[in-house]
Amino acid sequence: MNRLLAWFDERIPLSKTWDKHVGRYPAPKNFNIWYFFGSLALLVLVNQLLTGIWLTMHYNPSAEGAFASLEYIRRDVDYGWLLQYMHSTGASAFFIVIYLHMFRGLLYGSYQKPRELVWLFGMLIFLVLMAEAFMGYLLPWGQMSYWGAQVIISLFGAIPFVGDDITLWLRGDYVVSGATLNRFFALHVIALPLVLVVLVFLHIVALHEVGSNNPDGIEIKKHKDENGWPKDAIPFHPYYTVKDLMGVAVFLFIFAYVVFFMPEGGGFFLEPPNFQPADPLQTPEHIAPVWYFAPFYAILRAVPSKLFGVLAMFSAIACLFLLPWLDRCKVRSVRYRSTLHKLNLGQFALAFCILLFLGTQPATDLYTYLARLCGLMYFGYFLALLLYSGSERTKAVPERVTS
Repeated sequence: MNRLLAWFDERIPLSKTWDKHVGRYPAPKNFNIWYFFGSLALLVLVNQLLTGIWLTMHYNPSAEGAFASLEYIRRDVDYGWLLQYMHSTGASAFFIVIYLHMFRGLLYGSYQKPRELVWLFGMLIFLVLMAEAFMGYLLPWGQMSYWGAQVIISLFGAIPFVGDDITLWLRGDYVVSGATLNRFFALHVIALPLVLVVLVFLHIVALHEVGSNNPDGIEIKKHKDENGWPKDAIPFHPYYTVKDLMGVAVFLFIFAYVVFFMPEGGGFFLEPPNFQPADPLQTPEHIAPVWYFAPFYAILRAVPSKLFGVLAMFSAIACLFLLPWLDRCKVRSVRYRSTLHKLNLGQFALAFCILLFLGTQPATDLYTYLARLCGLMYFGYFLALLLYSGSERTKAVPERVTS
């Protein structure tokens, strides 16, 4: 085995790559529970890719056969129901893990210098994930899939001058039809997964180049021993590989429970209308996107103008890209930042959760006013951060990481 490994190392740096990114990667010794979600996101990505490959072997990407092929997978393919529910539940699990992973970045300032590029790659991953999930949402060709795609695609028509051309390109037809389904299938199965894998690779490489942040938000590279090893770091393997395995075990227990006992997630993961074949002549009583799009859909729906609603929705995502430059505070971690910042971050998280709920509900007058209020709170976080972060009164940050 040593001779075989040496033969490979002469031709491709396997051992060097392993040591740099896993075996001898210096990870801060004070990682907490918030740092499980990066590895869990990688686990769910692998689940989505593998189950997706198996599902495409039996799926028929046509308006006439899509819904029937999904029923065939559930009922007649060996363990097809398991693969399908692992994939659909995995989509929701992916966004749960990603949202928690992003919130950890907000908590500990993981977007600040020198990790701006890590954050930008992460946000591009989030954007591609949203596109990937939207394309995949149409593929079951159920009632909610069809009408949800109809509503979302029509929003691009509000863009001046080029809106109609964009909607026509997205649909591949003048209405949502089999051409749309075929186009979304190609993007969902081939194009976007390739982009996603490349971005994940770049995200990890960029992270390991500058080093991981930690709950104290201090650079561990400042204090090194005589061998050049950071005093506040431990090798990622075996310490964090073992720790991540524990997180994976807990996650898989929860994931398996949902897959086997409540794959519809109470109607949030799989909506009841989606178990009915798409009917262009019968509109569902309440059209709403799947839950992970709901916060941004609530912002869109809260604005009376269609054009400004679309702008508000895309601005809600764009603001996240700008965080490294909106936050001018030199202190990263929420542990040592001002009470004002903690309150601002808390109201942002609350507003996001309320918007998530409102986006899945009918647009009553009360819910519309609440969505407008929470939308202002959402954007207020970024505006307030820009105003106070430059002169924020912070606590003293320790020289070394704390346990």
